[in-house]
Amino acid sequence: MVSQKCQYAIRATFELARRQGQGPVKIGEIAEAQSIPPRFLGGILNQLRGAGFVRSRRGAEGGYYLARHADKLSVGEIIRFIEGPQVPVACMDETGAAGCPQQGRCVFLPMWRRASEAASNVYDRVSFQDLLREESTLNDGAFISYCI
Repeated sequence: MVSQKCQYAIRATFELARRQGQGPVKIGEIAEAQSIPPRFLGGILNQLRGAGFVRSRRGAEGGYYLARHADKLSVGEIIRFIEGPQVPVACMDETGAAGCPQQGRCVFLPMWRRASEAASNVYDRVSFQDLLREESTLNDGAFISYCI
């Protein structure tokens, strides 16, 4: 499962992608647009800045913006940065493998590896530009009612 923190990081990055080219975006604007508690968002954005995914500008006109174009940034990169490698079972990481009584003869391990690779491939193939296109498609089909 993807943690709530990781979901916030993805949504914040998406909001910056949505506003790319419009200048820095303030934390409060990101938080409001994506329903993220502002107290968590500052720390998440600082982590993303430290990793080079976003940049920031100080001052009255300051805020955050993407460090690269939305089509060059995948959801998988953000997930791996926040969560680390995504594995379906604990024995696939170094610490879990050491305590596994089936280590070296586990019939399930190839299946778990394929599942992990499949999920990573999905996340890595989705750029934030893809998500913007998806949002546009969803909004094109929106029905507006003018009834009172």
